[in-house]
Amino acid sequence: MTKEDTVTKEDTVTKEMVRAKVQFASGSDACAAWHYRGTSRACVVMAGGFAVTKEAATDAFASRFHQAGFSVLAFDYRRLGESGGQPRLVLPVRDQIADWHAAISFASTLPEVDAAKIALWGFSASGGHVVRVAAGNPAVAAVIAQTPNADGLAAARNQSRHQRVGAMLRFSGRGALDAIGGAVGRPPRLVPLAGEPGTVAVLTTPDAQDAGLALNPDHRYPDWQQQVAARSALRLAGGHYHPFLAAHEASVEAELGFLRGHLLPRASESPAPAPARDAQRVPPPRK
Repeated sequence: MTKEDTVTKEDTVTKEMVRAKVQFASGSDACAAWHYRGTSRACVVMAGGFAVTKEAATDAFASRFHQAGFSVLAFDYRRLGESGGQPRLVLPVRDQIADWHAAISFASTLPEVDAAKIALWGFSASGGHVVRVAAGNPAVAAVIAQTPNADGLAAARNQSRHQRVGAMLRFSGRGALDAIGGAVGRPPRLVPLAGEPGTVAVLTTPDAQDAGLALNPDHRYPDWQQQVAARSALRLAGGHYHPFLAAHEASVEAELGFLRGHLLPRASESPAPAPARDAQRVPPPRK
């Protein structure tokens, strides 16, 4: 056994000691989640970016939130990761929004959680979702939208600057065929989440090449397929990994400060009613 194998095993054991697998219903399926039980009565509900599993997207942040006393519920969308649902890797936005509402409802029933102290954390595509979810859910006390993809059309225009016309046409054709096939019950046609310009992939921007380093270093999460149904990717593009790399420590500290300020009462004050909803965006690095 190598030193790297030992470290990975120890890290896994440590995580399993502080979190437990749970599941909750969304539609007719079950969403799988990690539950970190905190001590502050506040809870952060988290999900990964577009077609990114909970482990790859949330582990680096969830553990820090938990160490600071927050409960965490990090979940996989239906048809992704450990969650149920068929066909796999078909991810309609409407279903993801419904999964968020189901996760919030479940988090509010956790015995250590005050239902008035629930925050949402979303990255990339989920960063756009959480703003929409919070706008329609008065139970949400705060939102962290980390490098959010809040406008699919704008993100697609930016992504097109880093892709070749032929590859875009092949991508569109595959997406159309996948949508038609899905209507008649055929298996999804999958496309990679990231690739070089000229290849058929969701992202071919320069920072897309950082996806593995940011979210899956040393192939830490082998069960994450890093693909998605072409039909689900037609309207989504974009990705920002700086908070997982060079800016990780600064991002975590900023997010913890935000959560403490909005969810935890000051030491000199008695507990107050739930704070007004607010949102924080962690911007991409300046170029």
